[in-house]
Amino acid sequence: MAQVEFARIDPGSSYEPLHESGPDRFTLETSALIRPTGFREYDARWWFGRPDDGKAPDLNLMGVQALGMGLGTFMRRSGAGPEIVTGHDFRSYSLGIKLALVSGLLAAGARVRDIGLALSPMAYFAQFALDVPSVAMVTASHNENGWTGVKMGTARPLTFGPDEMAELKRIVLEADFDLTGGGAYEFIADFRQRYIDDLTRDRRIARKLKVVVACGNGTAGAFAPHVLERIGCEVIPLDCELDHSFPHYNPNPEDLAMLHAIRDKVLESGADVGLGFDGDGDRCGVVDNEGREIFADKIGVMLARDLSALHPNSVFVVDVKSTGLFASDPVLKASGAHTDYWKTGHSYIKRRVAELGALAGFEKSGHFFFNPPLGRGYDDGLITALAVCEMLDRNPGMSMAELYRSLPVTWGSPTMSPHCDDEVKYAVVERVVERFRTMQRDGLPVAGQQIANLVTVNGVRVVVEDGTWGLVRASSNKPELVVVVESPVSEARQRAMFAAVDGVLREHAEVGAYNQTI
Repeated sequence: MAQVEFARIDPGSSYEPLHESGPDRFTLETSALIRPTGFREYDARWWFGRPDDGKAPDLNLMGVQALGMGLGTFMRRSGAGPEIVTGHDFRSYSLGIKLALVSGLLAAGARVRDIGLALSPMAYFAQFALDVPSVAMVTASHNENGWTGVKMGTARPLTFGPDEMAELKRIVLEADFDLTGGGAYEFIADFRQRYIDDLTRDRRIARKLKVVVACGNGTAGAFAPHVLERIGCEVIPLDCELDHSFPHYNPNPEDLAMLHAIRDKVLESGADVGLGFDGDGDRCGVVDNEGREIFADKIGVMLARDLSALHPNSVFVVDVKSTGLFASDPVLKASGAHTDYWKTGHSYIKRRVAELGALAGFEKSGHFFFNPPLGRGYDDGLITALAVCEMLDRNPGMSMAELYRSLPVTWGSPTMSPHCDDEVKYAVVERVVERFRTMQRDGLPVAGQQIANLVTVNGVRVVVEDGTWGLVRASSNKPELVVVVESPVSEARQRAMFAAVDGVLREHAEVGAYNQTI
């Protein structure tokens, strides 16, 4: 059995690693436990457990309390001040985790403004509406039931990146806390309505759109149907009842199970479009009126076309997993649009959008970021949904499928995720990068062609002579790798690239089965 390192935290002392498959029950009840690998590149994710899973948890509530003490300490030392917004998603244990986090924040002198049950973008909005610099949103997003996590930031609209997460991890694991006390707590009532009012203010569509709204029984079910009805859509709800057991599928608009459910409902109802939201509402997936699942990067190209007609010479930021059409599309070129390819990860794209003053940023995972006049720079799946409906409203003679068919054809894969343990995934990716560098140096073909370019800003994107490419990187929030392939030539070339990339991955025994493949 593989050994797992945990941290046992006692204020004023360094953590003690527990080299076991998990802590015993006595330790769970008497010590703060937190798995160091739960501190990811730009948020935190841990396995909290389910009553019947028999799997050792990655942290306990005392560990969450230690996280709160560490975050409160970080806030003060960074000059952000003591005020912070907190919220939680709809999982059976999220409220308890948030309260444990709040108790740690209070011990470190934080002044907590709690908005209750929320979407992540609702918490980001609260930073602006309540004039509070920091945020801590308890959510595991689309992860399956049993996971928990926290999305954090101290400078709106940004969330933590690797530097902030590394320092927070150090503070927590070394118990380097400033426990000043003197914290304060305030619950903000009815903030959901304030968020919905802000989203829909001065937004109405003239076109009568029938829209399937799918929420996977996640938190977005309490928000998305109301927002879209407000702007004039006829809403057909799908799995919008809140149910933390996720009885049908995980609320993940990249997951084919969710996309296929939306497809079936769109075809059954004759809807104009299907919109699917992840567990904390910061991402939106799209199915067209013919039941076709449109990957988020292609939706990004469509929205960029629409927005660049209204805002010529705009700058867009996209991640390295995204289609090459952002750089080659003739419509975007004609409008003077410029695209900046950047690191994958909502924190990276969000920061880059802010740095460049870009109109919008698009990530293949479905995190879309809109700067003024469209948004405030953070990722909000509901704003994405509104932008899609407004695009259809501005093109009354075209269906969603026709707008999609107007794009140049490419054959792109979904985001595919073979299992790879957190402890080894980055090392595996480093070896994969070196393997492709060696192949390029030695003139060895990939998918039958020479390597034209290697992009290594985030894992490795292997581009061959005909423009077909494949990407391998480590997931930032799950024990997985990420694989994406695309070809502007044919489906056969796309599959050839996948076979070539997978062949390299199979040289490493640490790489397991995929969640889905093409």
